[in-house]
Formats: sequence, C-alpha cells, structure tokens
Amino acid sequence: MISFNQVSKRYPGGFEALKNVSFDLAKGEMAFLTGHSGAGKSTLLKLIAAIERPNSGSVLVNNQNVSALKNAALPFLRRNIGMIFQDHKLLFDRSVFDNVQLPLQICGFDHRETAKRVRAALDKVGLLGREKANPIALSGGEQQRLCIARAIVNRPSILLADEPTGNLDAEYTQEIMKIFDSFHQVGATLLISTHDAGMLKGVRTINLRHGEIATESSGKITGAAS
Repeated sequence: MISFNQVSKRYPGGFEALKNVSFDLAKGEMAFLTGHSGAGKSTLLKLIAAIERPNSGSVLVNNQNVSALKNAALPFLRRNIGMIFQDHKLLFDRSVFDNVQLPLQICGFDHRETAKRVRAALDKVGLLGREKANPIALSGGEQQRLCIARAIVNRPSILLADEPTGNLDAEYTQEIMKIFDSFHQVGATLLISTHDAGMLKGVRTINLRHGEIATESSGKITGAAS
C-alpha cells in the first residue's frame, strides 16, 4: 500500500529532513510514527500525499510512484488519501458543514450525494448537531473531530494524521483514537504521527531520529486503548 525506498528529502538552505528512509506499510495496516520535534514526521506524511517531493528514492502508494507524478495527476492520487493536518487548516469563514463538503465539491459530487456523505461523516465523529456552527465556536477536541470528518468524507483508503491529539486532554485523546480504530477495523490504512507514548503499547511504531529510522517495532491494534 505504502512503500518508501531509500527516500531522502532536503529543503532549501540545506536542512535534510529525511535520510535514506525505507519501510513498507501493508494495506489495512495501522502504524504510529514517532520522534522528537523536527525528526521528519510531518515531511514523511507530506511525501505520501505528494505535498512534498523527495530529492532521492521512491515513494510508492498503491504501486504508483507518487514522487514522479505530474501535477495534473495529483488530484486523483489525493482522492484516496485523507490527511489531518497538525494546524487543522479549517476555514473559519465557513460553517462546519461547508468545511467538510469542500473535498467533495472539488471532486464534483452532486448536491444530494454531498449532503448525504457530509452528514454521515459528521455523525461518525459526533458533530452532526453542529453542522451550522462556525468552527471558531467549537472546542479544541471538536475542531480536531471536524478535521477528521473532512479527511474521511471522501471515504479514502489511506488516512494520514499529523499529531492529531497533540493539544488534547486524555478524554479527547481517547475519543479520537476510538474514531481512528473504527476506520482501521473496516480496512483503512492509517499512519499517525504522535508524541503521545501512551498510545504506543502493542502498536507498530516507526521511530524517527534526525531524519532517519532509529527503531521500528511491530504490534497489533486490539482496540483504541491499546
């Protein structure tokens, strides 16, 4: 499903965010990406969605070399990828409903199917009753759930999450992990970056240190509290 082969990424100015990173993530697998701030976690996730391109090596998604895709092909790639950004990227001049429907509008869904999918996604994350609210009126945990609804409304096969529980308390963290686990249980492939060591017991973990894979452990998800 996702394969990195000797991937390196260097930014202008010489900062090398990733160095010769190689790993495989199978279809339907769930894994956590860990490491110190600046270890390369966000860069790695952006490479999968072709938001960034590597300087060397290959990034394969569904056996497709995304690092070699032309810009015109990127929308088709991203239809199968839901991404939850660390800084939310919500549109505060639009309602909760409008934020979630945006990916469907870009893909050209008709109004009836869009409304159906948006309400199903909001129901999944417990925000169905807030669809007319402005995101600024939501709590931090609710804003994060809104980001998840927007990421999954297109029913992607891959879900990427960048520090999705970084600013949340234990209760909200547990809620978010239950949502992720429910997607994993129905066959989605998930890669989640986190600083929260409490979530890592028994779960496959890829630990980055200064842009390189320092350690990698295998594990199996048995529930959101694993």
